[in-house]
Amino acid sequence: MAKPKVIFVLGAPGAGKGTQCQKIVDNFGYVHLSAGDLLREERAKPDSKYGELIETYIREGKIVPVEITCSLLENAMKKSGKEKFLIDGFPRNQNNLDGWNKTLADNVKLLFVLFFDCPKEVCVDRCLGRGAAGSGRSDDNMQSLEKRFNTFTQETQPIVKYYEERGLVRNIDATKAPEDVFGRVKEVFTEVEAGGDF
Repeated sequence: MAKPKVIFVLGAPGAGKGTQCQKIVDNFGYVHLSAGDLLREERAKPDSKYGELIETYIREGKIVPVEITCSLLENAMKKSGKEKFLIDGFPRNQNNLDGWNKTLADNVKLLFVLFFDCPKEVCVDRCLGRGAAGSGRSDDNMQSLEKRFNTFTQETQPIVKYYEERGLVRNIDATKAPEDVFGRVKEVFTEVEAGGDF
C-alpha cells in the first residue's frame, strides 16, 4: 500500500491557514486535518480520556502533548481512507517534531511544508476580527493571542527553519487578499504535481 502523502501547513495564528486549506481541498483533492480542530473535537467528546487535559493546555496557550496529537492525526488519516493530507498547525515545536519523527514519519511521505508568512500585527487584527465576528474560539482574544504568538516565535519558527535547511519549505506571503494568496499556493501545488512527487 502506498504511503499517505503529507503536507505540513504552518503559520502564525491568523495567517490564513484554514482559509487556504479549504481552497486546496476544493481544488486539489486533499484531506484537511487541523491538529487544533482534532484536539478541540476530542476535548468536546463527553467520554474523552484526554478532554480535560487538552482544555487546560489550549486555555493556557500551550502545546498539547505530542502523543495525543499524533494519535489523533493517525486515526483521522486511517479513518479517511484517502492518501493526500494537509496537516495544519503541526508540528509546532521540537517535541512535536520528535514525536512525529518517532511515531509517524516512516509511515508517510512528507512532500513539503507550506509556510504562510504574515507579520504579527496583520495576524492579530485578523484574529480579533474573527473573535468579534463570533468565531466561537475561546483563544481569539488579546491575552491568548500574545501567548500564542510567543509560542509561535519561540517554538514553531525553529521548526520552519529545520525544514528550510532540508529544502522542504514553500514560503507564501500571507499578507495579501485570500484570492491572491491562493494564486501563489496554486503555483506551488502545480509545480510540485508537475515534478511527479504526487
